[in-house]
Amino acid sequence: MNSPFIEIVSVLPSADISRDLDWYQKHTGFEKVFGDNMYAGLKRDHLWLHLQWHADTADDPLLGGSVVRIFVQDIQPIFAEFVERGTVTPDKLRLHTPWNTHEFGFYDLNKNAIFVVQDVG
Repeated sequence: MNSPFIEIVSVLPSADISRDLDWYQKHTGFEKVFGDNMYAGLKRDHLWLHLQWHADTADDPLLGGSVVRIFVQDIQPIFAEFVERGTVTPDKLRLHTPWNTHEFGFYDLNKNAIFVVQDVG
C-alpha cells in the first residue's frame, strides 16, 4: 500500500528571519530557497527547514524549544563539517547511545534544538 504522505517539514520559530537565514547558511549549510521577513524556506540536499517569525509577545510567543532530528546515513563527515563550521566542538559527538544512535546536537539562535542522528541499531 502506498503512503499518502509525501514529506514532513519542520517549521521553527524565529525572532529575526534575516539573521537566522545567515546563521543557518554559515553553521549548517542550509540555503534560502524562498521567503521574506515573516516566513522562509531553507534546503540542503532533499531536506527542508522553514522559519516563521514570531513577535515574542503574549499573543505571538516565540517560545523556542522546538526539536528537529535529521537522520543521516554516515554521521562522521557531517560532524567533521559542522566542527569546521564552528557549529559544534569536537567533544559533542555521542557514539553508541543507549537508544542505538550516533548523534550530535546544537541550538540555533532561537533555542531550537537541532540533532543530527545516525541509527546504528
